[in-house]
Amino acid sequence: MRFRISAVLLTVLLMMTACFRSGNGTKGGIEADGKVITHARLLSMQREAGYTVVTVADPWKGGVLHSYVLVPRDSVLPDNLPEGTVVLTPVQRALVYSSVHTSLLGELGALDAVRGVVDSQYFIDSTIVKGVAGGTIADCGNSMNPTVEKVIDMQPDAILLSPYQDASYGQIASLDIPIIECADYLEYDPLGRAEWVKFYGELVGKREQADSLYNAVVAAYNDVKQKAAGAKTHPTVVTEMVINGIWNVPAGQSYMARILADAGGKYLWADNESTGSLALDFNQVLAVAQDAEYWFIKWTNINSLKDLQGANDLNKEMAAFKNKRVYVCDTDKTRFFDRIPFHPEVLLREFAAIMHPELFPVFTNQMYHHID
Repeated sequence: MRFRISAVLLTVLLMMTACFRSGNGTKGGIEADGKVITHARLLSMQREAGYTVVTVADPWKGGVLHSYVLVPRDSVLPDNLPEGTVVLTPVQRALVYSSVHTSLLGELGALDAVRGVVDSQYFIDSTIVKGVAGGTIADCGNSMNPTVEKVIDMQPDAILLSPYQDASYGQIASLDIPIIECADYLEYDPLGRAEWVKFYGELVGKREQADSLYNAVVAAYNDVKQKAAGAKTHPTVVTEMVINGIWNVPAGQSYMARILADAGGKYLWADNESTGSLALDFNQVLAVAQDAEYWFIKWTNINSLKDLQGANDLNKEMAAFKNKRVYVCDTDKTRFFDRIPFHPEVLLREFAAIMHPELFPVFTNQMYHHID
């Protein structure tokens, strides 16, 4: 079965979470004291005269993972800057590790800032693919061990990568190049993760575009959430399936569980208080979710109930299988992992429209398709 490794990793990342309090709601997303962030738990931004301070919280140990001081590159470096990694903005020559972030930069109109990537085989954006093939975008090798010589040759002014616990980043960390630790994937609030667009917009000189994009996402998300809250029924839901003997079920406070609840579904592990995922076997899931009314799966090459039964014969025991209420997202074809992190409203609307078609009579699926 063909499946991109990056997609597998990102499935896990979407289920991982952090444990920090969110900021208070603000008018227009900016408080009088210059604070910008309203939903994200791991990110804070403070706009000052001449620079912006960005703090990324440590999701594993508490405290601060990294602090940045963003300074416009065409200005005089202010005196008495606070502590933190100084990044001149807009970033013009970025080395980017993930297609999630190149996709977002493209949406912000800043794809020209991407001058290098790692694991280039997993990027499917045509501009990135052509750039790598033509040599205008450097292929810096494997993300676990980038080719340092190529990184030096491309002269990046920032490196965007996703952090992991106790990460050292090897030789890359010794190059005196600002490393932007993109911990957005560890947010478990859908709007909190999407709000990281403000940080990336600030990095590439697209503040207004980023703020506008985020405001539109919030408005659309809240509109669907409000409609779904008024639904007459709240059907039970199960997600994913057994892979290599393990059924990774989103925990009750996870990213996916929150979206399903906001879409008007009754998630069967909602009472679980953890924010990651639960590694269960088939019988453990069957005991809880055999009668679930809807079944949503992210995988590849599952185009029919016959395919689903072929993956595991026990799948036919699920009520959603018997009642033909199974919906599959082919992650190779939909660009789910590139688009959804910063557009949770798309996934929310999809779930809500499937479970409550009477509330969304005019709707076309983008991610999940019905199988029979």
